[in-house]
Amino acid sequence: MSSEIDYYELLEVERTADAGTLKAAYRKMAMKYHPDRNPGCQDSEAKFKAINEAYDCLKDDQKRAAYDRVGHEAYRQHMGGGGGGAGGFGGGAGFSDFSDIFDTIFGGGFGGGGRQQTRRGADLRYDLEISLEDAFHGRETTINIDVSAQCDACDGSGAEPGTSAETCPTCAGHGKVRAQQGFFVIERTCPSCHGAGQRIKSPCRTCRGEGRVDKARSLDVKVPAGVDEGTRIRLSGQGEAGPRGAPAGDLYIFLHVKRHPIFEREGTNLFCRVPISFTMAALGGAITVPGLDGVEHEVRIPAGIQSGKQLRQRGAGMPVLNGRGRGDLVMQIEVETPTRLSARQKELLEEFRATETGEECPQSSSFFSKIKEVWSDLTD
Repeated sequence: MSSEIDYYELLEVERTADAGTLKAAYRKMAMKYHPDRNPGCQDSEAKFKAINEAYDCLKDDQKRAAYDRVGHEAYRQHMGGGGGGAGGFGGGAGFSDFSDIFDTIFGGGFGGGGRQQTRRGADLRYDLEISLEDAFHGRETTINIDVSAQCDACDGSGAEPGTSAETCPTCAGHGKVRAQQGFFVIERTCPSCHGAGQRIKSPCRTCRGEGRVDKARSLDVKVPAGVDEGTRIRLSGQGEAGPRGAPAGDLYIFLHVKRHPIFEREGTNLFCRVPISFTMAALGGAITVPGLDGVEHEVRIPAGIQSGKQLRQRGAGMPVLNGRGRGDLVMQIEVETPTRLSARQKELLEEFRATETGEECPQSSSFFSKIKEVWSDLTD
């Protein structure tokens, strides 16, 4: 790629382009022709060098003014005279601009230059089973877990008491080292300290330099009212301790609600099946249903109620988690047919059957009337 090609044409911008337009064009072209995106292509590598040279010239106001007056010769004289542009790769774009492109292509983390961040401890999970009553009222309980905690002997430093860690001489405490290979700067984890940025000459004998040991721990957990199956409670900083004094992770408690013998839950509503006698269903009356709140709810049964009918008691269900109000208590009526009758009861029922006209049970009368009609059509 000849360096005599016009710099503005290389970056595909107008000669009046401002600094922002130039930088955007440079990033676009550099990403397009980056050697890592075009492995083995000499034309792309050459154009990538030319693009860097063009941007290095045009981003500087003095270089750009000289270039606009006399062209490429002015840029060569400026570079040859030690004019002092930003340090670059073979006279191309400065390191900060190249780092921007590298971050865009490879996902960031290239040009940080700061100290290596300490690795945080792992998050932990604990499964806690509670009753539906616990979910209704809330509960305070204590759990016991085995977890990696900070070593008391070395206060989490990993160094034997009386000694201390020293800055890694290989990476100067950064945790990473860099090496320039041609146009590229390769950054990798420091082989001496393995990214910690520090080196321990005398490891703690209790934790063997880790800064943490396994311990049994008891934690108080408050379960709020209204929790449901799968609700997650987060205890910040109660997870696994980080290595060598790094922050601890979090502990997540997952709740599991045991099956209740009477009530089933759906959201904030409670459901239960209520069997009633066939005389109660026919004549109506009242029943008492105890709720999870300990209150007895009186429910009126309308005369002639059918099996499967649902009755609703407003505000007698589960509380809303972290909110106000409660769901409903929904009772599904199941009409029970008696299976053990005394002689007198049978006599009374026979008397009742003798007085039936079909209007007492309109659904069954309608059904058998339709059956007769269908059978009549089939036999005609």
